Amino acid sequence: MSDGPQPGSPESDGSRGDQRRHPRIGFLLSQLGAHATELFADQTRGLGITPSEAGVIRIIGRSAGISQRALADTLGSVQSRVVALIDRLEGAGLVTRTRSSTDRRVQELRLTESGSSVLRSLRHAAEAQEAAIVDGLTSEQAAELFGLLSKLSSLRGLDAEVHVGYRDAPR
Repeated sequence: MSDGPQPGSPESDGSRGDQRRHPRIGFLLSQLGAHATELFADQTRGLGITPSEAGVIRIIGRSAGISQRALADTLGSVQSRVVALIDRLEGAGLVTRTRSSTDRRVQELRLTESGSSVLRSLRHAAEAQEAAIVDGLTSEQAAELFGLLSKLSSLRGLDAEVHVGYRDAPR
């Protein structure tokens, strides 16, 4: 006696009711996510920064003059965490903080020349990470994977520009 269609049987149409078809997707995504994280950490380590600092540099590079508060909001992080990140980046000569000319309470963030150089290097690091992740796939398969992952991310309201790890990072 059967409790319904078995995976791979003609009655199994792949609808949401048949959850047995792909029981390891979450696990495999978690493994690949950890692998991608390790690859990127190796790349950023070579630049003398952490992956979190790399993300902040990228955002500041795209939004020169962003305030610390706006950066914290973008990251979904508490402001004290962002202040600590900016302190480290400023100490390394990669970011400057200046008072806003329109609101003296606001600190505006900009990359220094060294910070801009690191940002360019980060683009190469991200390309190397991506190449390592899709190694073994055809360009069509890589494009299909990207499309499916983008769709799943969008359906869950995830921001493709900001890693959720900022919300959980230690303060």
